Amino acid sequence: MTTADAPAPRRRRLGSVWINVALALALTAIVVAFLGQPSSGSMSPTLEPGDRIIVNRLAFVGSDPAPGDIVVFRPDESWGEKPAAGNWFTGVLQWAGETTGIRPYVLVKRVIAGEGQTVECCSADGQVLVDGEPLHEPYVVKDLPFVNGELDCDSTPMSTRCFPEVTVPEDAYMVLGDNRANSADSVFLCRGTAEPDDGCWRWMQRDSVFGKAGPILWPVSRWGGP
Repeated sequence: MTTADAPAPRRRRLGSVWINVALALALTAIVVAFLGQPSSGSMSPTLEPGDRIIVNRLAFVGSDPAPGDIVVFRPDESWGEKPAAGNWFTGVLQWAGETTGIRPYVLVKRVIAGEGQTVECCSADGQVLVDGEPLHEPYVVKDLPFVNGELDCDSTPMSTRCFPEVTVPEDAYMVLGDNRANSADSVFLCRGTAEPDDGCWRWMQRDSVFGKAGPILWPVSRWGGP
């Protein structure tokens, strides 16, 4: 029996398998493109550039973000302009995400302190202080240079890790990147000077919180976490 003589139901079954495979691949691409929020190098090594994460949009419906949470939020104008799309395809995705609300432009950072808390850097060991207590931050691997007695908050020049005490305003949060050496975060513009301009602070507003960072969706080799 030749291929042409093969029973029609068998050919239909084979065709159906390939159609299902194609649909599954297309669905995966859509999920990764639209539902997987991309991360940048500012959260390395917790999140690496290119990681796409699932965002739990219900995490803060009945509660507020807490120190240590990795949050996804929509930055206001104090955070600067949105980066331009790299090509037409990413431009279309960006437009579609903003228009539908499925994947708007967001930032991913870690909550350090909330409303009314005081924050400064640094302790004698180079740690961030919240309400006078040093934070234990094992997730920070790449930090700005700091050497007590040589390059610290009293030296000239001052360590760029340092920033003066500030109180987090109402309905706001201080958020920092885990990769402190490469993170445009709440204190990025205020580092390295004892008397920064008041306008240098950038806060995550409570009503701008989009959700909590969940598992890594892509690439497959990094499934799970953060």
